Amino acid sequence: MLKNIKILHLDSNHPILKEQLELLGFTNDEDFTSSKEVIESKIQDYHGIIIRSRFQIDKTFIDKATNLQFIARVGAGLESIDCDYATSKNITLIAAPEGNRNAVGEHTLAMLLSLFNNLNVADAEVRSGQRNRESNRGHELDGKTIGIIGYGNMGKSFAKKLRGFEVNVICYDILDGVGDVNAKQVSLAEVQQKADVLSLHIPWTPETNGLVNRTFINAFQKPFWLLNTSRGKNVVTADLAEALKTGKILGAGLDVIEYENLSFETLHAAELPEAYQYLLQSKSVLLTPHIAGWTVESQQRLAQVIVDKIKEKYLESEKVIAEKVRVTGIGGVFFKAANPKELVAWYGKHLGFKTDDYGSTFWWNDKYGNDCSTQWSPFKDDTTYFQPSEKQFMQNFRVANLEVLLRNLAAEGITIVGEMETYDYGKFGWILDPEGNKIELWEPIDVAFQ
Repeated sequence: MLKNIKILHLDSNHPILKEQLELLGFTNDEDFTSSKEVIESKIQDYHGIIIRSRFQIDKTFIDKATNLQFIARVGAGLESIDCDYATSKNITLIAAPEGNRNAVGEHTLAMLLSLFNNLNVADAEVRSGQRNRESNRGHELDGKTIGIIGYGNMGKSFAKKLRGFEVNVICYDILDGVGDVNAKQVSLAEVQQKADVLSLHIPWTPETNGLVNRTFINAFQKPFWLLNTSRGKNVVTADLAEALKTGKILGAGLDVIEYENLSFETLHAAELPEAYQYLLQSKSVLLTPHIAGWTVESQQRLAQVIVDKIKEKYLESEKVIAEKVRVTGIGGVFFKAANPKELVAWYGKHLGFKTDDYGSTFWWNDKYGNDCSTQWSPFKDDTTYFQPSEKQFMQNFRVANLEVLLRNLAAEGITIVGEMETYDYGKFGWILDPEGNKIELWEPIDVAFQ
């Protein structure tokens, strides 16, 4: 089944991603360089795409992806995808926040400790021959209140890392009941009242865009340190720079910046605004290039999460079919004829059937894109294959799990004819309906006919 699911990989990832999907039977193609327009011209051939942040998956792209069943992003957020429109098209959206949450939690803690102890400044000064002890006097976390906005995978990971410190951790989230032993859930107003440190772990949405602006910052009762390992556009850079100048924000650890492009690897413009230039010069600011979740370990973990979720999607479908669905399609139409060979030739000549010695095979695709076959076959009128039925025809139905189905039918009092038989092209069983029609049940191996 899975071999007919075609996946297009649009970004390079850890090799286990492709390797494991191939072992599961998926067909995998790669295209890391073509333009979006070129990808759109062939995307109708694929059932799934795997992407990091190469380009926007918008309505136009989705409309061209007429056979798409899933979009998997090797990362935490889905902001580069028109999620509502994709969902309306019954496309499953897959992300992997579990894959790099540990990396983000550790990176956020590292930034906080570096800011509190002036590690980046002190290191640079020592390398230049300076040993300035007093100007690099640090702060201790002990007794501080850490406020976390966004208490999902990343926020929870950061809070867990803080357990070894004597700090008070509070969190705010738009969802109720997300607090746990590591952080007490409170209102946004309480975070602004109590926090000494604010750490952002939120997606980029219309609601969070520009969240940390002048008004938001000034609502804090105390000067505070800001950490942002979420999305750059959640913080207004000009307002952050202003707050750093006035001392309302004591320092900032920024793994992301407002001016990043979609791929996170370059900034929007060659000449960046004055506010960003200020951040580059400030000794109170620690900058990293969107690498909080970018570790050796997380690269593999992200890939594994994506594999597991794709596997779960399709194997769950197989499981449901096997356990709940009985007949999945018509497998064949068989009937008696005085001269089967001549009849087959007639259908080939006049109706265009592609024939062989047994009749004709019709190919079609199920909703998962799998190649499926239905047989049309005349039998000699003295055949015993239809027995014990005396009828002129016999139907063949495709089924998902023949052994299970035969057990269930026997328990329901249905007449089972003979024993199940297994061939290169599938398993077969036979039953009788109330009018004595013999029905052949087939768990197919369609590739045997290709």
